[in-house]
Amino acid sequence: MLTVKLSPYLEKLAKICPAVRRQFVPSRLEESDEELTVEDPLMEEEHTVVRGLVYKYGNRALVLLTMNCAAYCRFCTRRRKVSDIEKGVISNADLRQIIFYLKKHPQIKELILSGGDPLTVPDILKTALRQFSRLAQIKVLRIGTRLPVSNPALVNAKVLAALAEVKKQPLYLMLHFEHPAELTRATLCAVKKLQTVATAMFSQSVFLKGVNDNAKILYELFSRLLETGIKPYYIYRCDYVAGAEHFIVPVDKEIKIMTELRSKLSGLAYPTYVIDACGGAGKIPVPLNFWQFDRSMYKDFKSKKIKVLASA
Repeated sequence: MLTVKLSPYLEKLAKICPAVRRQFVPSRLEESDEELTVEDPLMEEEHTVVRGLVYKYGNRALVLLTMNCAAYCRFCTRRRKVSDIEKGVISNADLRQIIFYLKKHPQIKELILSGGDPLTVPDILKTALRQFSRLAQIKVLRIGTRLPVSNPALVNAKVLAALAEVKKQPLYLMLHFEHPAELTRATLCAVKKLQTVATAMFSQSVFLKGVNDNAKILYELFSRLLETGIKPYYIYRCDYVAGAEHFIVPVDKEIKIMTELRSKLSGLAYPTYVIDACGGAGKIPVPLNFWQFDRSMYKDFKSKKIKVLASA
């Protein structure tokens, strides 16, 4: 069961914004026994090669530094393990094993640091980035975070110093936003701090029923992100993770919204709409209503056919 955790900052925001409250405050709907969803839809456990390192794709790997976050999103794809503080932080010994594996696999040139939220453990992050950035094979570093939304005050000098360890490679920050109400003054201030150490900033969003399944809301979100210097990168169909079934939007509605947005937003403001293949491999772009296509099934990167769960 995913632990309930809100920062004092989010507690205040949730009181005035139902869309924020729905993302972070638990609901009885999480007790659903929907048979089509699973605990680990992206099969990360199966692809964990050493503790903290998930390797699914040829030239890039995922590093899970911690299972801690400043607040826990109720739709998290890692809700099976996020909030496990004791078991969820990698040690120096784990880091050595990750480095050893990377050196044995020189085809891995890009690392994506995630969790949990890597920015909540700046000491570990600093150590990891120092060692990763020294590897000649590593050409790109990415870090996923929601800290500017969940607790912007924690984007401090210690976090910035950790990120500044990356000097040779480009450092891309992937920020998570779901609703324009999250773009508060405090969050925008945190973003500006991060922009001083990042090569570029991108956003990732998830379609969530009752939060952002609306063209006007997403139009405002993506427009404001671009105006802030953040390129909207991905919007995901909600992962089919057990406990988050009530967030899943009907696929026809998502396609209709993204078709409308494509006709109104610039290319820079429009993110790629994808399904992260459940039980498969890859983030698969979803066609829009400009084309006729089968909405019930798609193929992943390995040509595996996967059925689309239309709605929760």
